[in-house]
Amino acid sequence: MFSRPSLVLRLEESALLLLTVTVYRQLHFSGLLFAALFLAPDLFMLGYAGNPRVGAVVYNLGHARFVPLALLAVGYCGGRRVLMALALVWFAHIAFDRVFGYGLKYPTFFKDTHLQRLDGGLTNGQAAS
Repeated sequence: MFSRPSLVLRLEESALLLLTVTVYRQLHFSGLLFAALFLAPDLFMLGYAGNPRVGAVVYNLGHARFVPLALLAVGYCGGRRVLMALALVWFAHIAFDRVFGYGLKYPTFFKDTHLQRLDGGLTNGQAAS
């Protein structure tokens, strides 16, 4: 198993997803809010309407962990539970995407990610996260 990095990464992402959902539930945040916003980070794919370079930058901004982690810190330090809830939903989305191999994008082609080259029916500029 440990000789297959892709499997190790997916197991790590699964653990992060489970941890994030567990923390979310332990803090008694709204399940309805979680369901309503879980796919919201995929709106960052709209950057691909411009071109693959712009799309990669915008997509990566919405799928980099530092953004929801910073939001979580601001929410925690400021006692803003809604910010904490949003950050946890966002973090869970990123982990979920990465469990299925959707990583940060290179500006060359939508299928070129930091985790793998995605195969399937997608073409340049199309998104499937």
